[in-house]
Amino acid sequence: MPRTSPRAAAEELSGRDPALARLVQLVGPPQVRPSHQTHFAALVRSVVYQQLAGAAANAIHGRLVAALDGDVSPDALLALAPETLRAAGLSANKSASVRDLAAKVLDGTVVLERRGLARESDEEVIGRLSTVRGIGRWTAQMFLLFQLRRLDVWPTGDLGVRRGYGLAWGVPMPTERELGPLGEPLRPYRSIAAWYCWRACEVY
Repeated sequence: MPRTSPRAAAEELSGRDPALARLVQLVGPPQVRPSHQTHFAALVRSVVYQQLAGAAANAIHGRLVAALDGDVSPDALLALAPETLRAAGLSANKSASVRDLAAKVLDGTVVLERRGLARESDEEVIGRLSTVRGIGRWTAQMFLLFQLRRLDVWPTGDLGVRRGYGLAWGVPMPTERELGPLGEPLRPYRSIAAWYCWRACEVY
């Protein structure tokens, strides 16, 4: 069965829902660019960027990649001395997180190879990633959405999605619990709806 494109998913959603139809008309088709990073490198970057401003996170991430000579792999990361991670600017917690991620990829707790991921549901991927220190449900959902480009991810804990839903549908900003059922009519393309919620924060 051929995979539905983000553009086709947006067209179908706009035919179902007037709020999304307005957004599609305002901002055009969804721009979800393919990632050029490996899955492991993308997760390491996510951990580095957590709770940091963009410029600072970018500098630390750049130093880490340089320390790895561009080889952002589990083996290479585990081979780095703790002092090297510290010199790159990683906190003790983030150093522990990226090392735990590397160890769990190598022991098979976290599956990142293509065929293995294809067999796993979104919730299975989230469950495995959430065993890693410092990776929670939101980080796992962003990985599904932007790295794996899965089409039916609904990040109810994301403030931008909640705020954008309220703006687009003209309702008070829903709570995380309220947003869950509000996404049900948008299956199986909730990732595309989430993308338009983020855009709603910019255009409304």
